[in-house]
Amino acid sequence: MVSRMYKGVCNKIVMILVALALICQGCVERTITINTYPQGAKIWLNDELVGTSPTTVTFQWYGDYRIKITKPGYQTLVTHQQVSPPWYDAFPFDFFAQVIWPGHLLDNHQWSFVLQQAQPISHDELANRAKLLRQELVTGQH
Repeated sequence: MVSRMYKGVCNKIVMILVALALICQGCVERTITINTYPQGAKIWLNDELVGTSPTTVTFQWYGDYRIKITKPGYQTLVTHQQVSPPWYDAFPFDFFAQVIWPGHLLDNHQWSFVLQQAQPISHDELANRAKLLRQELVTGQH
């Protein structure tokens, strides 16, 4: 008799938990918005072309990102940016934010970069660089 009541209570608890899991599906959307001055530069994140600035991309993992930005007439910019998780995306809060919380959470990181105009190289300077590189190639020096 007790075991039937126990099974009935357990079944109800399981059904309630399944219903809650289906109803309360939290969502955390992680994005990085990258802007450059001037706009229109090509953006690479971890050696993958992700678009032209301004652009917004989604990401899954926190940590270090390698950024490369190119635009004709401007110096190529290569740098790193650290993306740190918000408090609700750390254990044990992440379970509630990603599974239980019924709402939508947005974790958006904003990065802005100022590009420097490329300096024109004189013909003599270019010829000198070519000579030095040719000599290094012949002698095997680096």
